[in-house]
Amino acid sequence: METKSIKQWILDLCGLMSVSGSESYDENKLMELVRPFFDSVERDPVGNYLFLKKSRRENAPRLLLDTHYDEIGMMVREILEGGFVRITNIGGLDPRILPAAEVVLYGEKPVFGVIVSTPPHLQKPGESSKLQDVRDLLIDTGYTKETLEKILPIGSPVGYMPRYTELEGGELAGKSMDNKACGACVIKALSETDPDELAADVYVLFSAKEESSSTAGANVGAYRADPDYAMCIDVNLGKTPDVSKDETVELGKGISLTYGPVVSRKLTDRTAELCRNAGLNVQPYIATRSTGTNTVKIVLGRAGIPTVDVGLPLKYMHTYNEVLVLKDAEDLCRLVREFVCDARIAEEFRRG
Repeated sequence: METKSIKQWILDLCGLMSVSGSESYDENKLMELVRPFFDSVERDPVGNYLFLKKSRRENAPRLLLDTHYDEIGMMVREILEGGFVRITNIGGLDPRILPAAEVVLYGEKPVFGVIVSTPPHLQKPGESSKLQDVRDLLIDTGYTKETLEKILPIGSPVGYMPRYTELEGGELAGKSMDNKACGACVIKALSETDPDELAADVYVLFSAKEESSSTAGANVGAYRADPDYAMCIDVNLGKTPDVSKDETVELGKGISLTYGPVVSRKLTDRTAELCRNAGLNVQPYIATRSTGTNTVKIVLGRAGIPTVDVGLPLKYMHTYNEVLVLKDAEDLCRLVREFVCDARIAEEFRRG
């Protein structure tokens, strides 16, 4: 099977629609992309996808790689005259960047729309400085109300238009890289790893509802996989000149490893050592409370699961032009491959 570049993997996965709560919308396309590289797959009632690639080692331990599959978005709540649609948010949308954004409304068929933006000439004094509530925004579709009501049920998900741009310096911009870009790295790594090389049976969890629920699907997925140890992989806040250095990581300087009370320090140290031996750049990231990822939901699964938290630097998170560096994504692919094949870690964290 032809090897696909990490850029193409990211474009293929991130371009799918998976607004939180509607992760199965593009299930057929997802299965076509991912299913050939795994021994089995199941989708649970929460909406998680759990893929299994088995090692050929006898009595192999169980490893879970979690990378949430859902994305932020919107939901239709009212259809008005003239084909205008009122919405509400799903997940942490940034209302500052929404006016004039191109979106897709996923009803009986895809409906293309633009979020209404009032021209500065028509704004009332002081109106431009006010931050609009997402529930006050409208989407213009061009349809009549009667036609739209037939093809767009109330509650239909709405997502950003899937457009991608390659910038200088190996940067890639577009929607939903949080967190399907990490999923793309995991799938690419495993698609190029022979079962004879695996140190463990590898469960890949495309978890649901991370963006919309405090508990999220990772609880259920981790319980189902029942792993000996786990790696939670999510995007991490990328540094720009206008943000705090302490709360961000740099793009182009490699992946991040989280240190804090939630993660397994021992597994984190082993992962850092693995990176050093492989010549991979690593940025330490300190999280004294929440990691902002599914890590704690996995750690507290069943009787407790040792978990390491790995991050892919990403600028402009929760917008329609999130930006990553492809070299960082390639480094994440390499780490995943090294991690799933490391017999020392597998035996050290085998239960009992």
